[in-house]
Amino acid sequence: MKKGLPDVAWRWALGWLLALALGSGPVSADGRPTLLVMGDSLSAAYGIEADAGWVSLLQARLDGKARVVNASISGETSSGGAARLPELLGQHDPDIVLLELGGNDGLRGLPPGQFQANMRRMVEASREAGAEVLLLGIDIPPNYGRAYRDAFTGVYRRLADDFDLALVPFLLEGVALDDNLMQDDGIHPTAAAQPMILDTVWPELAPLLEENGLTLAKAQG
Repeated sequence: MKKGLPDVAWRWALGWLLALALGSGPVSADGRPTLLVMGDSLSAAYGIEADAGWVSLLQARLDGKARVVNASISGETSSGGAARLPELLGQHDPDIVLLELGGNDGLRGLPPGQFQANMRRMVEASREAGAEVLLLGIDIPPNYGRAYRDAFTGVYRRLADDFDLALVPFLLEGVALDDNLMQDDGIHPTAAAQPMILDTVWPELAPLLEENGLTLAKAQG
C-alpha cells in the first residue's frame, strides 16, 4: 500500500495542474462570446463613475449573454495598445475586439502614417486570433488644421475598407459639440452622454453579436 501512495499522489498532482491550467485559459468555454474593448479614457469612464461608462452600460444591456472585458486605459495611445494587445488576445480569446484608440495620438500630433501602422498591427493581430474587429473612430479639435484632421480621421475609413471592418465613424457623434454633455475639459463626455455613445456603437456592434450566436431583442438599438 505504501509503495502505491507516491504514484497516486503524482497522478493527483498532474490532474490538479491540468485543471488549473485549463481554468486559467480563455473564459468563454460557457459558449458566450467575449468582447474585448481596447480604448482610452473615452472607454475607461474618465471623470465619472465606472459603472456609468458606456462599456459598463453595454455589459448591462447584454445581460449576461456575452462577456465584456474592458482593457481601456486613460491616456492610452495606438502604440501602447498595439504593445498590450497580443497578451490580452491570448488571455481572453475574444470573439469581437472593439478598437477605440487614436484620440491621444491625434492630440500629440502623431503622424497619421504611424497611427495607421499601429492600428493595422492591432487589426491583423485580432484577425489572426480569430476575432472580428469593430473600429470606433475619433475626431480631433479643429485647431489642428483641416489637412491633419482629414488625414487622421481618414485612417479609420482606410482600415475599414482594406479589411472590410465594421466602423463607427465618430464615437462622440451628437455629444462632442454639446457643452451639456461634455465635462469641463471639453474632451471627455459626462455620465449623461454615455447612453448616447452606446446607442452610437450599438447598430454596428449588434450584427457582430448576432453572427456570434446572440439573439437580441428587436427593441435594443
